Amino acid sequence: MTLSPENHLAAGQAIHERLTRIFRTIFEDKTITLQAETSESDIAGWDSFNNASLIAAIEKEFAIRFRTAELQSLHNVGSFVDVIRAKLEGRG
Repeated sequence: MTLSPENHLAAGQAIHERLTRIFRTIFEDKTITLQAETSESDIAGWDSFNNASLIAAIEKEFAIRFRTAELQSLHNVGSFVDVIRAKLEGRG
């Protein structure tokens, strides 16, 4: 299924909003504001333990599973959004 540019943008925004809720819960910080460029170095406590919790929460929220290669490509929030959107569109 191919989305129109407007729907593609809306899907990305919806994913971003859901990710923000997940990040705020995992890191117990209601002030977290995610940008596409946000990475581990930008969020206090984003270590390997919290990363595993984050991945599990994202997989549950979106009803998806990440492959090992995909996990290795997740360097910032923008890459999370891109991979999640591809999976939800049936391309991942």
